[in-house]
Amino acid sequence: MNERIAIVGAGLIGRAWAIVFARAGCQVRLYDADPHALATCLQLLLENISDLAHHGLIDETPVEVLARITPVPTLAEAVDGAVLVQENIRETVEAKRAIFAELDQMAAPGTILASSTSWLMASEFSEGLPGRHRIMVGHPVNPPYLVPLVEIAPASWTSTEAVQRAHELYSRAGQSPVLLKKEITGFLLNRIQGAVLNEALNLYADGYASVQDLDKVLKDGLGLRWSFMGPFETIDLNAPKGVIDYAQRYGPTYRSVAQAQLPNEWDPALLARVEAERRTELSAPQLAERARWRDNRLMALVAHKRQQAGNDS
Repeated sequence: MNERIAIVGAGLIGRAWAIVFARAGCQVRLYDADPHALATCLQLLLENISDLAHHGLIDETPVEVLARITPVPTLAEAVDGAVLVQENIRETVEAKRAIFAELDQMAAPGTILASSTSWLMASEFSEGLPGRHRIMVGHPVNPPYLVPLVEIAPASWTSTEAVQRAHELYSRAGQSPVLLKKEITGFLLNRIQGAVLNEALNLYADGYASVQDLDKVLKDGLGLRWSFMGPFETIDLNAPKGVIDYAQRYGPTYRSVAQAQLPNEWDPALLARVEAERRTELSAPQLAERARWRDNRLMALVAHKRQQAGNDS
């Protein structure tokens, strides 16, 4: 790839998107309204890209990848000549409406305008804009340079052509795009993650297990399978004759369990108990260090999956 990409917002997600596209060969223009964020972003980017190099996940030197990322002082300079603008500012409808009104006015008519929002639907901030047909959500998973899924969530008025071009750009950048056929709050990943969190909180609140053991259920149980296959493929392989066989064996029990599951209210007192248990495992000053440890474990997993894909071919 050698296209120009504009990244709006130099925070955690914006920097991660910059790595995605720079690693793929794009010229990235990175803008943030906060001059301090721009001034400090290159050192942070170099640390992340160096970690990728350490795990053999880039073919160039970190300096060569970083050289394709240019912080710029104005939004107009960022979007000039860009084929895609990836927005990563604060998560409010008002902020999204304001920035997309600017982007729609500044960007060339063929430029795709995508938001990294985790919860807001494109229709909430693009209605009434002249270029609303090229506006959509491109929701990543943190950090997108390690977790490749990106959810493309268009509004009803987003053009098929814009969606197809976005899908192609994300794919060529090494991401794994999925398309939402219609809008829904939270898209796909957050709704599925929310269902898991809801039940985990309920099981903890009702005294069935500790926070630590509930984490083990995922990391040492479901998460191992789910790191390379999804729930439908999982059940397809977990009964001798596939999905229907699995449903006949276990469907009635799942229905019964589902009927007993209630929404969790995320009560502050309950969350304070979860927080207290987590702080016995990891003190607050260690959070950033642990997050980098997580990212390096993800890099090792990505490297393993690449190696296995090569062996399977």
